[in-house]
Amino acid sequence: MGLATSQGIVVEQNGSNTGENHPPGPSIFLMTRPVDRHIQKRGHAVRTYHILLVDDDPLILKTIGHALKSEGYTVTTAISGEAAIEYFETTSFDLLITDLVMGSVNGIDVLKKAKETLTDIAAIILTGYGDISTAIEALRSDADDYLNKPCGAEEILFKVSSCIEKLESKRTLKLYENILPVCSVCKKIRDDTGKKPGSGEWVSPETFLVNRAGIDPSHTCCPECEGFSFRTFYPEETDTR
Repeated sequence: MGLATSQGIVVEQNGSNTGENHPPGPSIFLMTRPVDRHIQKRGHAVRTYHILLVDDDPLILKTIGHALKSEGYTVTTAISGEAAIEYFETTSFDLLITDLVMGSVNGIDVLKKAKETLTDIAAIILTGYGDISTAIEALRSDADDYLNKPCGAEEILFKVSSCIEKLESKRTLKLYENILPVCSVCKKIRDDTGKKPGSGEWVSPETFLVNRAGIDPSHTCCPECEGFSFRTFYPEETDTR
């Protein structure tokens, strides 16, 4: 496809393109168009998410970085695994996208360091070696997804959107872990165990203790309530004391 033809298609689709010419090698172009509605609906570009993009190929950093920035993401790039690890000491990221095969510090090393330093981060592994063992290694190292290079802009954006969505779900669950919803009127407790936060059944405190902690409550009366009950039901006895 000629350059003029490809540019015409991009303009027609209300998109944009970036690329570089590397003689005597081939020219490389990344053409993007507005994300499909079902992808846009799942996207999170309204909020600023910070992505660390790691690859030893400057062209990959430029083209993928451009696609991500065009969707509203904040992107920091690193040309090596060593450079990426240095960022973890000073900067917080929502998502790591790293090439698998680099120099002495590869993508798995970067991934492990990211998960160790920044516990609340999602990760995508990029690889040009599309064998199943590579994918398994990445996922076992706690990667959220992987992409085989070369990959199109829409595929990248879809994977990023999916990872961000899963990350937000994890953050919501983590938030609810430290919250015990108690009704201010009837004092029932919402038990979200095994369910989506906010959709659990409202149960009595006694039932909650039995189900969640295995504790069998024994009903009694504290001294304050005992005195209040006595004054309420036996006022004449209270007056004589």
